[in-house]
Formats: sequence, C-alpha cells, structure tokens
Amino acid sequence: MLRVLAVDDEKPLLEELLYLLRSDPRVRSAEGASDATEALRRITRALETGPDGADGIDVVFLDIHMAGLTGLDIARLLAGFARPPLIVFVTAHEGFAVQAFDLKAVDYVLKPVRPERLAEAVRRACAQLGRTAEPPPAVEAVPAVTSVPVVPGLPGVPLQPPSHPEPAVADRGADQIAVELGGVTRFVAIADIAHVEAQGDYARLHTDEGSHLVRIPLSTLEERWAARGFVRIHRRHLVALARIDELRLDAGATSVRVGSAELQVSRRHARQLRDLLMRQATG
Repeated sequence: MLRVLAVDDEKPLLEELLYLLRSDPRVRSAEGASDATEALRRITRALETGPDGADGIDVVFLDIHMAGLTGLDIARLLAGFARPPLIVFVTAHEGFAVQAFDLKAVDYVLKPVRPERLAEAVRRACAQLGRTAEPPPAVEAVPAVTSVPVVPGLPGVPLQPPSHPEPAVADRGADQIAVELGGVTRFVAIADIAHVEAQGDYARLHTDEGSHLVRIPLSTLEERWAARGFVRIHRRHLVALARIDELRLDAGATSVRVGSAELQVSRRHARQLRDLLMRQATG
C-alpha cells in the first residue's frame, strides 16, 4: 500500500485530491502540503528517515503551477537523490507533459481530476513499486448536466468538478442547487443556506448541517439570489437576510451573527444592511 503526499497551493483542489486518494484502498496514508516549501520539508524528512521510516513517502502527487518553486522544480531537486519518491504530476496544463516524463514521472493527470483517471495513476505507481492491490470499485457515472464541483471536508460536502462547469445550470428550478459527493448528485435547498463565503473562483455554501464548495463565483450567486433575500455584506460574504440573528457595532466596526458564525460587514455595505434590517423589523 502507498504512502502519499499531495501538493497543491489551491486548498479546495488539494482537499479534493486528498479525498480521492484516501478513498482508494491501495493508499495507506495521504497527507497534504499547500506550498513547495512545506512539501520539500516533508520530503526531506522522509528521505532522512529512509523508505521504511515512520515519515516515509512512496509517491508525491504534485501540482506544477505554484507560487515560488514549481512542481517541475521540486521534481528536479528530487532527481538528485538516490531513492526519491515517485512523482505523479497533477495539473490543469497539458504543455508540460514532455518535461514531466523527462523527469521520469510515473503519470501526468489533468485537472479536473476524474476518480477513474486518478485510480489509474495509483495503479501505475503500485506497479512501478512492485506492489499489488485490488483497485477501488468503479463509481457509477452521473449525467454531467446537473453536476457542480464541490470539495469534501464535512459530512455531505461534495466533490469532483465536471470538465466544463456551467454555473447557469447549477440550480434546479429556483429553489435548489446541485452539489455532488463521490459521483452522486444531490440537491441542497437554497432556503437552508445561511451564508456563502468566497474562496477564489469557488463559493462555500454554509448550512446548519455542513458546507459545500461549488465552482461558482460569489458575484454570480449574489446576482442570482438577490430576489431570495441574499445580500452582500463584504467582498467575501453573502448572507441570507432572514438568517441574521444579531447586528453588532463595536468601535465603528460592524459585524453580524449568523448562527454560530460572526461575519464582518464592510463599511461600504454597512449602511445598506442596517436599512434592510430595519425594514425587515418594521415589516
């Protein structure tokens, strides 16, 4: 069984990759590193303790484009060691395949990562290391038209972006939004969403039961859900007006409490929010 390190500086994509790797029965352990420096520190420790040590790493699943050192830079550094871990590149860019295989990469997996394609990369790594294991069971395909990418982390948190995400088809009618978990699409009622947090090109939907990460910009949801009572309170936050429990003013700073979450309100949105809450309170 494989001991794996996954390296990607985009947290949602790293979480997704780790979820898929940990779901594979041929992977004994899968840890993550969010930048090149952390990755090199872990790999160096693994090389110092040896392949049979507690910190051993068999395979590194490595993004190419990262801040600072690239994945190719890391692979070149590792090539100077006597027994480096195997390398599988995981990238959104096709143009580095020749360089990757010149560095003796085991595989070159394109994003968005499909479970069956990642399973093949694991199989190749096992074969090169002389290890065998039963492959993971196949996941039944789901029509892509209703798929919206999401990332695991909490119960019910979905996974795996489609190749061509289309935010315009993410809603089923006006009342639900499609999310996906392990290849199975389910629908979350928009009325159950308390607030939404921007995370790069993604938006994390917060409900009372957990959260779901979808590949839809916050500005798109702001426009689409304005009529459903969602208001922008910050460049990072969209809130269901009816779910605001408290409005707090402290030394000129404004925040709201939504369930157990306390969210900052930017100055440009504070006045509008107070007006909206006043109108709601007075009917």
